[in-house]
Amino acid sequence: MSALAAVGGLSCAAALHGARSCPVQRRPAARQAAPARRRAACRPQALGQDPTVAPGTGLSPELRSAIEQFISENKVVAFIKGTKQFPQCGFSNTVVQILNSTGVSYVTVNVLEDELLRGGMKEFSQWPTFPQVYINGEFIGGADIMIAAYTSGELAETLEAAMNA
Repeated sequence: MSALAAVGGLSCAAALHGARSCPVQRRPAARQAAPARRRAACRPQALGQDPTVAPGTGLSPELRSAIEQFISENKVVAFIKGTKQFPQCGFSNTVVQILNSTGVSYVTVNVLEDELLRGGMKEFSQWPTFPQVYINGEFIGGADIMIAAYTSGELAETLEAAMNA
């Protein structure tokens, strides 16, 4: 069972048949400016997606709500292939190693356990690959962005702000 399934006892299948809603608190747009520049090449237009469709609008409201609630209840979440003890791809392993080196507490969700969740997360984030990292409710990106943020020191600042929020 994935970590997401543990939230309120919901599995993705259960979330499709009714879940509690929980608003997600997002950071102000001004604080998102630096990561947004790095992710410019991965915006919906660059990925061949319709930029007029908000992320996650094609998801069922119940699954979207369950994902939002899980992300808002955990300061640092990594949706990866495998677990933090046994990542099953190199990119997921890179993210796990980076997060481990920071010493912060974080949660991983194994997207290989649930096809519905895996597809739903791609649509929710408008990001086509895994891993996907969320800090303080904000989508950060994948392994490449985590590497850049780690080496520049931006990740440490972001994590410190999240832990003090």
